Amino acid sequence: MKLKIQKLTELAITPRYEHYNDSGLDLFSIEELEIPSKESRIIHTGIAIELPQGTEAQIRPRSGLALNHQITVLNTPGTVDEGYRGEIGVILINHGKKPFHVTRGMKIAQMVITPVIRVEVEQVDGLSNTSRGTGGFGSTGITANV
Repeated sequence: MKLKIQKLTELAITPRYEHYNDSGLDLFSIEELEIPSKESRIIHTGIAIELPQGTEAQIRPRSGLALNHQITVLNTPGTVDEGYRGEIGVILINHGKKPFHVTRGMKIAQMVITPVIRVEVEQVDGLSNTSRGTGGFGSTGITANV
């Protein structure tokens, strides 16, 4: 399966897997900018993609940026639909107390290519019963029942 990449500028770096068994391709910034504390910015990658049929790209945070700098992808995961041909932009948010400086060539996010399952929507008057029912939002507690 092939992912087609178009560089929109000479500054663009082709996404790549850093290790053979990685699930995410690294995405790189083509610009230098600062993200003030508690604010977000779109970071340009300078690439457009053509996804294989029946797939989507999910844009996910990098764990090191999250742990060390409190930088994450605002709309995690960001979705790139199969038919989109525009530039891949990454919305980063700075949850930290200090401004964060994005540099040209910095790994800013990872892109995971996943299959898409399309469903036929059917409106019904009721749903089947389950043992969980409508329990959610912490209904099972926060500690293990040992």
